[in-house]
Amino acid sequence: MNNIILKCINLTKSYQDGIKNVHILKETSFYLNKSHIAVIVGKSGSGKSTFLHLISGLEKPTSGTIVFDGIPLNSLSSNQIAKLRNLNLGFIYQFHHLLLDFNILENVAMPLLINNKNIEQAKEDAHEMLIKVNLEKKIYKYPSELSGGERQRVAIARAFINKPKLIIADEPTSHLDSYHSKKIFDLIFELNSNLNTSFLIVTHDLFFSKKVDVLFEIKNGQLKYKNIK
Repeated sequence: MNNIILKCINLTKSYQDGIKNVHILKETSFYLNKSHIAVIVGKSGSGKSTFLHLISGLEKPTSGTIVFDGIPLNSLSSNQIAKLRNLNLGFIYQFHHLLLDFNILENVAMPLLINNKNIEQAKEDAHEMLIKVNLEKKIYKYPSELSGGERQRVAIARAFINKPKLIIADEPTSHLDSYHSKKIFDLIFELNSNLNTSFLIVTHDLFFSKKVDVLFEIKNGQLKYKNIK
């Protein structure tokens, strides 16, 4: 039985800057096991966000292969990639990107409604997910009425609502203080344990990086395994 949720083979991403060919990633390979949490670290401009965009199908590699749950992305059409992304990937960003004119129950239900789920069932599922992130008492509050940590928990609930196989997180705590950052990371570990969801997280939080299953560093266009100490 294949235990790999994500695999990249000789992944290269480059672009032309005048007469110069600039390499962001250079023939780098990577894999992530199902139910594991992997963290990627690296300096600003090293290619971390580009790597996340590639594996989520938002950008195409210059060369190389990305295989998600046994399916090569280069074998799919743009519409098929979009469908796979909507149903199987969840995203957590630096900013929560919540819809300010909707309460948090509606925000969390939105991905289900986009996928044409019955509105009452979507709200029921959203309510259950908000219970998991300890926000059941604030389901009718609007994003402007929540703290930064609460808004990020709403974003996590929204990322989980379709029960994705993989959550991709780009600096999910960069705008939170240490107390709320720990709360968010504790929640990630809890949901990973309870729901067996895989995580791929870019973060500068060294404390969190030491507690995950595997740690990688992007340096000089290469993704390399890094010892967790």
